[in-house]
Amino acid sequence: MRHVSAVLGVLAVFTFAQAALAAVPDLKPEEIVAHHLDSIAPTAIRGAAKSRVVQGTLKFRVPVGGGGEVNGTWGRVSSEQMSAFVMRFGVGDWHGEQFTFDGSKTGFAAATSSHQRSDFAQFISSQDFMIKEGLLGGEYSTGWALLRLEENHARVQSIGRRKVDGRELIGLQYFSKHSSDMQVKMYFDPETFRHVLTVYSLEIAPNMASDVTKSASQKEIRYTLEERFGDFETTEGVTLPTSYRLQWTEELQSGRTLLFDWQMTVTGLRDNIPLDTANFQVK
Repeated sequence: MRHVSAVLGVLAVFTFAQAALAAVPDLKPEEIVAHHLDSIAPTAIRGAAKSRVVQGTLKFRVPVGGGGEVNGTWGRVSSEQMSAFVMRFGVGDWHGEQFTFDGSKTGFAAATSSHQRSDFAQFISSQDFMIKEGLLGGEYSTGWALLRLEENHARVQSIGRRKVDGRELIGLQYFSKHSSDMQVKMYFDPETFRHVLTVYSLEIAPNMASDVTKSASQKEIRYTLEERFGDFETTEGVTLPTSYRLQWTEELQSGRTLLFDWQMTVTGLRDNIPLDTANFQVK
């Protein structure tokens, strides 16, 4: 009987867990957002965070279309909606990346000694709503998009539960007022509502050639950007990820594929540090 009771107890817990998970898709988008924001910090603590400085180390690779590996540093500085995202390598011709937003316009630094932008920077600059609306870099910024939906005139729509890499997650699709071509999907842990993944995807149709047979053979250009967040830690009442992985894929009509991979670790994070507005200008 004890064995039967134990089994029944396990089944009851399992059934309860399944029922709780099954109820997740019934949550309204605004409820998912509210739960997520509470997972970062209570309202009073979130409201008190006017600026944030995040810094750490990174490892950069080009596993497809290139080769090699280089170490460097990265940083995310923000004050209200203003932000700066920097990735530095310090070796070779490609120095790194710098994306800024001063509250009205974005800036993109030249990545090479010949004063050219990288392919990745060209892509981000063409979709700079990701910077303006606080999407890229997620909740590392005080201007995080889900904190400023009304201000950005953006909206979110529930896409229910999705299995990603074998893991059950809650999904939201983000709709920007300034972009209709790129799909932005955010995913959250169903138990903690922590933001663990954002996937951006963009497809560009080939130009129609006069020769129909040539047009039929042309491929779409595809871009995919994935942000993965993990290893959450709480500092002064604010819970944020301490690991951040960024992967960007470019698939061209020629059949060439390029994949950039940044693996970043947070080594320092502080809120409410006085920041000069010069931090939000390209240097």
